[in-house]
Amino acid sequence: MSKLRGNIPLATSPASVIIVAAGSSVRFGGEIPKQYTKILGKPVLYWTIKSFMKLIPAKNIHVVIHPDHRDLYLATIGLFNEHFSEPIIGAKTRQGSVHNAVKTLNTRLAANEKILIHDAARASIHPDDILSVVQALDTKTAATLVAPITETLRQKSGENCGAVIDRDQLLSLQTPQGFYLGDLVAAHKKAEADNLAYTDDTALIAALGIETAAIHAKHPNLKITTSEDLMMTELHLSNRLPQRLIKTGMGFDVHAFGEAAPSLRIGGIDIPHTHKLLGHSDADVALHAITDAIYGVLSDGDIGSHFPPSKAEHKNQDSADFLKAAVNQLEECGGRINHVDTTIICEAPKIGPHRDKIRERIADILGIPLTRVAVKATTTEQLGFTGRKEGIAAQAVVTAELPEWE
Repeated sequence: MSKLRGNIPLATSPASVIIVAAGSSVRFGGEIPKQYTKILGKPVLYWTIKSFMKLIPAKNIHVVIHPDHRDLYLATIGLFNEHFSEPIIGAKTRQGSVHNAVKTLNTRLAANEKILIHDAARASIHPDDILSVVQALDTKTAATLVAPITETLRQKSGENCGAVIDRDQLLSLQTPQGFYLGDLVAAHKKAEADNLAYTDDTALIAALGIETAAIHAKHPNLKITTSEDLMMTELHLSNRLPQRLIKTGMGFDVHAFGEAAPSLRIGGIDIPHTHKLLGHSDADVALHAITDAIYGVLSDGDIGSHFPPSKAEHKNQDSADFLKAAVNQLEECGGRINHVDTTIICEAPKIGPHRDKIRERIADILGIPLTRVAVKATTTEQLGFTGRKEGIAAQAVVTAELPEWE
């Protein structure tokens, strides 16, 4: 950048970025905070950072995190082959978290450095809109992405609707918001001195008498607050990924009957029988076949190459662990399972009475709707080893969707 503000030239990066990811996601719920919940196999924060990295080097992206989320953050940035600055520890409020970041950057950067502040929960931010905010700072002192209000607005009047509010005079503020570091430092010092709380940084800047330019977003920029928002964000991101491929993998597995036992395991459930199946793990032929089919989709070996029976740790292991590992690998590649079709081949035990429970268990392990799982059973009309009741076989076909990265 060649532009000067005062007498100090700007840094070579278009801007430095503060991504606020210190929230505990109380409203979102779930086992992990929303910024680390996975979309298309990767955390929300990954996609947020990725959008900025199309314009700004990783070393200029500074993430503010909750002190308890360090491991989640490190796992996220580990998905990039880039060096990031140490994370900045956030505060109890968003304003406090941004202030911590501003104080940190004030020790490293000049007052005329462009600073973008963005919410980690806006993972669908488009690089074109980021660039619009950066470019606005060439002629403006502050800028923010905005969107028009499309709903009709009314004031409250007790339990009734009051006067109509002219929505043409209103804007919905988004992020990123762009400023100069010196102005941010002054604004946060003033807010701290006045003991005032603000909902965003344009309000702090306004307290200094600085106007903020409104930059209309040209792409979806949804803030994730609910699980429905997560689904919509995933849809927007999917549309930006490379062409999606539909791939099919096939799996086949066989296990002989072993020692006498009251039950055996097929499809993740225990079924009454006279003998269990012989194998290093729990010998679940159905889950093994599905696992192999997923590795077929990935063109990455088979269950034996990933979980060798020669390793003691897999002795008597639940085959659901193998299947979950294969699914995780698929998701990490940006893939998702569309359908699973499994056929169990045996004379005994009878599979029909247990079919529904097997389908439910497979769907649960895979994390897909029950309607995407088919389980069938057949015999070989007393022919071959299954016909002689020497063992059980299973075959599976998995259809999945993956991005074509090449």
